[in-house]
Parts: sequence; C-alpha cells; structure tokens
Amino acid sequence: MPSSKPPALLVYSQTAGYRHGCIPTALAAMRRLGRAHGFDVVATEDPARIRPDFLGDFGALAFVNTSGEILDAKGRKAVQAFVEAGGGFAGVHAACDTGYAWPWYGKLVGAWFLSHPLQRQNAIVRIEDGRHPSTRGLPKRWKRWDEWYDYRANPRPHVRVLANLDEGTYQGGKMGEDHPIVWCHEKMGGRSWYTGLGHTGRAFSDPLYLSHLAGGLRWALGLA
Repeated sequence: MPSSKPPALLVYSQTAGYRHGCIPTALAAMRRLGRAHGFDVVATEDPARIRPDFLGDFGALAFVNTSGEILDAKGRKAVQAFVEAGGGFAGVHAACDTGYAWPWYGKLVGAWFLSHPLQRQNAIVRIEDGRHPSTRGLPKRWKRWDEWYDYRANPRPHVRVLANLDEGTYQGGKMGEDHPIVWCHEKMGGRSWYTGLGHTGRAFSDPLYLSHLAGGLRWALGLA
C-alpha cells in the first residue's frame, strides 16, 4: 500500500570548519518551506544518525552550510548508498566546503570551494536555464548581495548549469566569464542540486531566494 506520509527532507548542518551564523535562520526557513510545500523537514547535526536505517525515512538529504569532514566512514557509505538508490541531494552554499577527502562527494555536489572575496557585495546572477523549478520565475539578471564563491574547477562539463555569476558586476571573482553558481545533475542514481547562494541570514527571508530554495528542494525530493 502506498505510504500516506508526506515526503521528508533531512537537513544536515554539521560543521568541522567555518560555521555560518545563519544556520539557525536557514533551518527555520526550510521548516516553513516544508509546511508551505507539503514536505516534512527534520534537522540534525549528529553524524551518528547518518546511517541507512535513518536515511530510509527520507526522500532527500540537504547539506546546509556544512564545512570540513563531517561524516565518518559509515556515514559516507550510507549517503552514497542513499543517493545511488535514488535519494535526492541538495547542497546550499558551503556544502561545497565539505568532504575534501571524499572524492565521490565532490562529484555529487559538483565542485569544491576555492575562495571568495573578503567583502560581501552585490552581484548579478544571470539565469541561464529558467525551466528548472529553482530558477523559474526569477529575474533574468538577478541582483543579489552575498558572499561569492569561486570553485576549484568549473563544473559545467559534468552538470546542468542553471545560473552563472557575472564577474563584471562585483570585485574579486577568479573564474572569468563562465562562473556557474547554481546547477544540478542526475548522474549518480538520484538527483543532485546545488546553489552557491545563502551565506547571510537575510537571504532566508527574501521571497525570491526562498522561491529559489524551495524549487531546488522540491526538485531534489522529486516533487517538481
């Protein structure tokens, strides 16, 4: 018999390096999005819970501003099995500053963090693919104030780029004319979505950012 339970998202925000002060604000916003869009949200920072029996209750796993090496070998194995069996993944901002000793994760998230300008600043995000739920309805040139990441390698050859960053509109970018900032792929069994946006607490009260985030989470859960 099909389950009557709503789909569920597990949000993991453990940090072993830099810790973003916006994490509590982000978790509260994601719970509100879940209520608004028909999915349950459970949050944890306990790596011992990242095991197959626990993950089996969820449709997708979101890493929200994680940092460093945050899973033991059993946890890494459980996440890999979850995704390869069709589970979804969503990475927010510093999810790319995670798991450097875990090559499989680098492929899942799409790219690892390299650096960012010292100052947070306005920049233009250019929507490249407006068909995706996370970019649908956003301005074609979306002015945002954030901390702008450069990545160790351009993920474009391996992912579907949804939005890129116009380095001519801010100071300190290092990737050049092609600077992906939002992307997705379906190459590892399940769905993977990543957004480089989401450093500041005020992002999580911005209706456009929340629409962007909700679309990515719903897509990872298979709801959109």
